[in-house]
Amino acid sequence: MEQQIVSTDKVFPSDVRLGFLVNPVAGMGGAVGLKGTDGERILREAVSKGARKVAPDRAVAALSDLKEMRLDVQFLTCAGEMGKDELDSAGIKGTVVYNPPERSTRSDTQAAVRAFLKEGVELIVFVGGDGTARDIIEVVGQNTAIIGVPAGVKMHSAVFANTSDELPGIIAAFLESHRTRDAEVMDIDEESFRRGVLSAKLYGMAKIPDDPVRIQSGKAVYHSGTAAEEALEIAQYIADGMEEGTIYVLGPGSTTAEIAMVLGERKTLLGVDVYLDRKLLREDVDENGLLEVLAGGKPARIVVTPIGSQGFFFGRGNQQISPAVIRKVGTENVIVVATPTKLRGTPVLRVDSGDPELDESFRGRVKVVTGYKRRRLVTVQ
Repeated sequence: MEQQIVSTDKVFPSDVRLGFLVNPVAGMGGAVGLKGTDGERILREAVSKGARKVAPDRAVAALSDLKEMRLDVQFLTCAGEMGKDELDSAGIKGTVVYNPPERSTRSDTQAAVRAFLKEGVELIVFVGGDGTARDIIEVVGQNTAIIGVPAGVKMHSAVFANTSDELPGIIAAFLESHRTRDAEVMDIDEESFRRGVLSAKLYGMAKIPDDPVRIQSGKAVYHSGTAAEEALEIAQYIADGMEEGTIYVLGPGSTTAEIAMVLGERKTLLGVDVYLDRKLLREDVDENGLLEVLAGGKPARIVVTPIGSQGFFFGRGNQQISPAVIRKVGTENVIVVATPTKLRGTPVLRVDSGDPELDESFRGRVKVVTGYKRRRLVTVQ
């Protein structure tokens, strides 16, 4: 189907126009362990593995909260599941200015942004991940503010709301103040990522609403020798405490990789691996694989480490550990580990699993393992 920009000599009911678009395939690779969904081949593989679309649901959740605020704005959007379907589901009116083909691509995202700019939108709201943010700034540069609802796998960029329910507050504050700031748009090479190599690159700077409380910071990476020693101390403590007959699910990260090293076993740096009786049981497992392992009824623990600076320990880069997996293991059996060095730059922790009720169960304070027999209470927002 040929791409089509709808001509707009329409009369809009409000002077304030917001662009709204959804990347419907964003995040599909997370639960099935593909660490992204960039490219047609990976998308086909994700579908073959039973991947489900997550971005439309994230979009509807954010819009439903937004509807309650009754803001006097006009949403310009794309037809179908690139925006209009989600607005309709949330009971919000939207004017279609771009008709994508049935299977949209990055070129449709960019064509939609051009249509938004032609109509003079003040803010572009998108639902997707780092790849979607890249596609948008290639067109918009820093001429118009953008804000993302997190729905991808990686989300290293500093252009996303902390969670979907933060979106209404961000938009309301922006419309009142119109203050903006610069933020990094980052992305990684997904092929290298799948081989366990993290190669992040700065692709540009975006203009975003000036709302540091509700918008996540960029991912921080720690490489100091001191931090490495701290990670080894944590790893030794976790390894020494492993119980026989108990399954241990280790999430991505250098700190959890140290645990496997202490055990003398392999660990995929950016994947989720399963251990039993101090031996590697399953490597680079997706959501279905984890549920299969847990179906045997053995007791289990999940060990995860937060993303530096952002603070997310579920919902960023480890979507294989899904709400169903967490509930099967039990929230009381989740072990969060982080070096003191990382925590110094990560004042609060966050969860964005896609299940609001589960996320709420983590709110408050959690004991984070920071060393051998050392824990620290850290706030989870």
